[in-house]
Amino acid sequence: MEPAPQTKVAIDIGNTHTHIGCFINDQLEQVQEIPTQPLLQGKIDTLQSIWTPDTKPDWAAFCSVVPKASDNVRSWLESQTLSRGFCELNHQTVVGIGIDYPKPETIGPDRLANAMAASRHFGAPSVVVDFGTAVTFDVVDQHSQYVGGIIAPGVSVMTDYLHEKTALLPRIKITDPGSVIGKNTEQAMQIGTVHGYRGLIRQLIEELQEELGTAQIPVIATGGYAELIAGRLDCITTIRPNLTLEGLLLLDPTGKEA
Repeated sequence: MEPAPQTKVAIDIGNTHTHIGCFINDQLEQVQEIPTQPLLQGKIDTLQSIWTPDTKPDWAAFCSVVPKASDNVRSWLESQTLSRGFCELNHQTVVGIGIDYPKPETIGPDRLANAMAASRHFGAPSVVVDFGTAVTFDVVDQHSQYVGGIIAPGVSVMTDYLHEKTALLPRIKITDPGSVIGKNTEQAMQIGTVHGYRGLIRQLIEELQEELGTAQIPVIATGGYAELIAGRLDCITTIRPNLTLEGLLLLDPTGKEA
């Protein structure tokens, strides 16, 4: 008789969206995206859809960059009495990497999850570029130490700011305009966003490689705009949309990925 499949849930709570991954025997089977705002208000029922009494997971892990949401989700997970409990990722619970950083408690846990997954799946040194509300670069050095990174405004943050702070610039849908000469305001904004961000990413990766002393470093892109921005950059070696969730899975000491 085959053993019952193990079900695990990983929850990545971001400023705007929360991503939930359901793993069966350590294989990612389903990803859901929900707004984070209800979690701030204590409306945890938005998470309830990820399982029912018949499909309740054995184990869960979460990370959060939103402290109030963290408190609410932590209390909710405690109430679920999972058979193997749950883990919360922070600078004290990382696995597979060390931390060489002056104030490790200030590192976003999602960035630590990315660094853990990058080191585990791509080796060290490696760099992760996460296209979320902010664009973050996270660096694992040759000794598998998280050593820091870079934070830049996110793609949608920049375009929303232009819309909010100017009288004539519209809120735009962020797509690849193709040409680099805009024929209307929306196209011009799309060019500045998509091509401009590609230039930013390319330049920062070049400088990171120079500082790390290697041109053959794995650079992994993840997050909502990874495909759009990084898909045409030769300096990006891999696009891994669910890297943060994969990093959270590594917290399970009994898992195949641990």
